[in-house]
Order: sequence, then C-alpha cells, then structure tokens
Amino acid sequence: MIDRLLHQDVQNFIEQHAQDNEQQLLLKHKTILDVPATIIAWQISGRKKAKTKIPLYFNTQGIVYPPGINLEQSSSEETATFKAAILSTALLSRDTLIDLTGGFGIDSLYFGKVFKRVNYIEPNAELLKYAKHNHQMLGAGNIEYRNSTSEDFLTWFTGQADCFFIDPSRRTTSNQKVFKLADCEPNIVGLLPQIFEHSKNLLIKVAPLLDLQQGLLELKNVTRVWVVSVKNEVKELLFFCEKDFQDEPLITTVNLLSDHDVFSFKISEEKTTRVDFSDPAAYLYEPNASVLKAGAFKTIAQKYSLPKLHPSTHLYTSDAHVKDFPGRIFKIEGLMKADVKSAGVYFPEGKANVITRNYPLTPDELKKKLKLQDGGEKYLIGCSGEKQKFLIAAKRLK
Repeated sequence: MIDRLLHQDVQNFIEQHAQDNEQQLLLKHKTILDVPATIIAWQISGRKKAKTKIPLYFNTQGIVYPPGINLEQSSSEETATFKAAILSTALLSRDTLIDLTGGFGIDSLYFGKVFKRVNYIEPNAELLKYAKHNHQMLGAGNIEYRNSTSEDFLTWFTGQADCFFIDPSRRTTSNQKVFKLADCEPNIVGLLPQIFEHSKNLLIKVAPLLDLQQGLLELKNVTRVWVVSVKNEVKELLFFCEKDFQDEPLITTVNLLSDHDVFSFKISEEKTTRVDFSDPAAYLYEPNASVLKAGAFKTIAQKYSLPKLHPSTHLYTSDAHVKDFPGRIFKIEGLMKADVKSAGVYFPEGKANVITRNYPLTPDELKKKLKLQDGGEKYLIGCSGEKQKFLIAAKRLK
C-alpha cells in the first residue's frame, strides 16, 4: 500500500485536496485511484497535523501517515528533540537505546540522532511499516525494527542497553481511559524489574493528565522529572529512572518555544516553604502551565521573592519588575470596580482579554456583566486576595 501511495497520481491528488474535509471525502468515495479512501483521508489529515507538529515530516517528500490516533499520540518535533537532548546530557555512554513503544517513530528518529543504535519495538505491523518507510525517507540508517510487544521483547532479549524508553498508552484494549501507570498498556510498573536487568537507565513519557504525585508513588528509582509544555500547554511528563537510585527526585518545569522558561525544585522544598501574602502591587505574575502542573506554588514564590495574593490564587505580585519569571508578567494599570462605568474608564474601546483565577465569575460571565468584548491589548484579571476580590486592569509585558 505504501508503494501505491507514493505513485505520482496519488501524491498529486493528496496535494490538490490538502485542505479538503476528510469526512466529506469519505462520503463521496470508497476508493480513490485504487487506494481505499480511508487511507487517502489519513494522508490529508496527517499532513495537516504534521505542518505544525512535525514540520520535518511535512517538508519531506514521500512521507506517509497512519490513522489519526497514532499521529495524535506521537511526540511533536519539539518534545522529541527535547527528550533526545536530556538523554544526551544525562548519559555518559550513548551506544544503544531501546524504544519499547515505537509507535509512529518520531521519538526513535530523534533518539537516533544522539545514540549509535536504536531498537524500535512495535506490536502493530502496519504502523511499523509506516515508521520504517519514513525513517528511510529521512535518512535514518541506525534504527533496527522488531514487530513485537514490549513484554514479549523483554522475555527473549538477553543483551544490555544504555537506556530504555517507553510511552505507555492511557487507553486499554477496551478503549477505557486509566489514570494509574500500572493500568496503562504496557504496564510499565510491572516491567521495571525486567528493564533494569538490561539497563541502568529508563526514560518514561506519560500523558499530561496523569498526576505527577501518583506517578512518583508508583515508580521506583526516579531521579528526575520534567514537566514539558510547548507554548504554555503541558504536553508530556517525563520520569527518568536510574537503577538503585534512592534519593528524592528533582522536578524541572520547561516551557518550549516561549523563551524556554525553566524552573526546578523538590517536593520536600515545596512542603516546607513559607509564603508571604499581599494585595496587588505594581506587577502581577502568573506561572506557566508546567509550573502549575508540577505544583510549585510556594517554591516559585520563594525563588523570585514574590508574595502570593491568596493561598489558592496562584498569582504573585511585586513592586519591582522581575523580568526572568517563568510565566506571564503583567503591569498593573489599576484596580477597578465591578461595574460598567469603571470598565469604560480602563477599557474605553470595550475590549479586553479577560482572565479569572479563584474568582466567583467565569470570564464569559464577567465580560457579560461589564459589557466587554474579547480582544484588544489590555487584560482584565478577576482574582481573590486574602481579604477581598480584585478586578485588575493590566498590560501584559511577557
């Protein structure tokens, strides 16, 4: 089927219909140029997603795409590059990496840029064919392929590797979402003893909906955790495990493509840190999504010497401008009353970017009450302080 997809007439059709609605295409056709219409639809949908998610694939001739769910679950170009970079820094030896959940092959491709050899393991034979073909189109010659489950691979494998990588699915064979690593497929918690027989190092990628604390409860030997965002949207949690490590892990938050904000802390520090509280001063700070996901609510305040507005309002304030804060920074222009007249003073064009944090009204409810429309350059932030609610008119600096 891959050979047929690469015929020029099929490629021309995909290019000409690149912006078509795939569902409408499926209603009109069962086959297109002797190719099942569903597979043509995969190509059109895949190219749309790849344009922003994996530009290298989008800009390479001869790339083929699998069903949408496989591309949806794969890493982006930015996150795959990041994972390869942290392993390049963490490991002294980078001879062999074993990717136990190869999938569409994005991570294997980028691991291949820093390891001499990568073993790609994937139980779906068709998906393996897609990944292998694309790797060849991209010039990756150091990846070996095996059509196997990770469990079966580990039963017969007798060698050693510098590192294993695994990305367990949060959906079971019955398509039920799960929230514990032990319930994912494959069960990484159950596989840990076998993996550590063959390597001292393991990198685990999990979906951002998993609770970080739950992951640490289930896993052993975790040395580092990365909470990875792209443009302030959390994309991955990464757990790096070292055989026999017993100390407390360091948690690092990173926001890719947004000034590369980085912040590190330990959970013990978060538990013991004391925070001051204050009403809004001259500047307001909101941590990026990775910091919030990691739960670094007090350590972020301590590091940047910022009081919070309220224990449950994760906004911070200062009189002096703290330029390197990992998140959004606002210059406060005034504290306004919750009425239309006051809104007209601060937002004379009738437009604002409205945010609410620990506030009784949603952004839509607040806009309706104050008769404001979305847009403009200024922000309206509804939030709670220790003693009262605030409506803050502000301009975003970062």
